[in-house]
Amino acid sequence: MEELKWLEVSVNTTPAELEEVTAKLIAAGITGLVVEDEGEFQQFLEQNRQYWDYVDQDLLDRMRGVCRVKFYVTDDGDGQALLRQYTKQLDREYTTVPLGENDWAYSWQKYYQPMEIGARLYVVPQWMREQPVPQGRTPFYLNPGLTFGTGAHASTQLCLEGVEAHTRPGAQVLDLGCGSGILSIAALALGAGFAEAVDIDPKAVDVAYENAALNGVGRDRYHVQSGNILEDRSLAERLAQKRYGLVLANIVADVIIPLAPQVPGLLAPDGVFLCSGIIDARGDEVAAALEGQGLRVTRRREKNGWIALEAAL
Repeated sequence: MEELKWLEVSVNTTPAELEEVTAKLIAAGITGLVVEDEGEFQQFLEQNRQYWDYVDQDLLDRMRGVCRVKFYVTDDGDGQALLRQYTKQLDREYTTVPLGENDWAYSWQKYYQPMEIGARLYVVPQWMREQPVPQGRTPFYLNPGLTFGTGAHASTQLCLEGVEAHTRPGAQVLDLGCGSGILSIAALALGAGFAEAVDIDPKAVDVAYENAALNGVGRDRYHVQSGNILEDRSLAERLAQKRYGLVLANIVADVIIPLAPQVPGLLAPDGVFLCSGIIDARGDEVAAALEGQGLRVTRRREKNGWIALEAAL
């Protein structure tokens, strides 16, 4: 069967004319548009700034001055006819870039390779699960295409090292801000008995459950829900009905600090609170917040400008 080819069409415009351009394209029959606009990007960053400490400079540079609309057509006679139809009313130039079907759907896979983390963990993209696992390593299968974290970021790696160090057979685990579920599922793969996971984004629930299924983890051992433990008192009270041997929070300093007062009520007597997503400049601030709640910071891990802290009662 011949591989399907695609064209990515980019129409450059200005913020003032963006609405007019998109309206013309929609009126011409396009049902799927991608808008790339620096102003909207900056607004998104400002509205969601509680979720990160900084944004990668390369991403900021790529978005600087950008205002364009993209859409896709097949690279054949039918697609060329649609392209003429879509652009007939446009009074501006556009560019096209050919994309193969593999470029369209799978080219990102080449950026993901198995990773050895800590002494035992082996994070494996799910499409490479047939490859042999190094002796002494515990495989953890992940679909990076599901977003929310892949294990490649330094803060996640620091947390995974802590998960490996502190997961006990049969342990109860709580993962706050679970995203893809990578930390709590890794704990289950390493022998934890049950994990509870929470994320503010409702999409994280399905993502975490799908990654759990890739590792043979069912809902009898893993429960994921959407919620905000800082704002939802009933959720906080329900989680505090248990005591956990390992509490995880790979978030950012501005969330970990207000979370600190709840941590002692979640930990088992010999439990460990492991937090990451902290840039090095804010490590002391987070440590002070934890110590202010009667916790002892027992270890500080650092990697590539990021910090993970371990604390206990």
